[in-house]
Amino acid sequence: MANKRFKRQEYARYKKLGIKWRRPRGKTSKMRRYEAGKPDMPAIGYRTPRAIRDLHPSGFKDVLVHNMQELEDLDPATEAARISASIGKRKKDVMLAKALELGIKVLNK
Repeated sequence: MANKRFKRQEYARYKKLGIKWRRPRGKTSKMRRYEAGKPDMPAIGYRTPRAIRDLHPSGFKDVLVHNMQELEDLDPATEAARISASIGKRKKDVMLAKALELGIKVLNK
């Protein structure tokens, strides 16, 4: 499920505003008053369903691994590995081979 991108009030009018969300606070703001034809504002109803919350778009739980033991402890059916940036190339190649052997998905090959 793709997350809805909420746009800042008058984002198209001034380039300097960008599209990063900021709540409209003006007394007469049409957007703050939820008038028709204005961009949507974030609301609780847009929240991601609990079943898929905090999952990687592939559907796996994203787990950061720092060594071989952590890699071997993963459940290949529900978890995917993300190898730490502190791991060197030689050790990473060994971990990738082991992940392939165990059937574990690696998110940052």
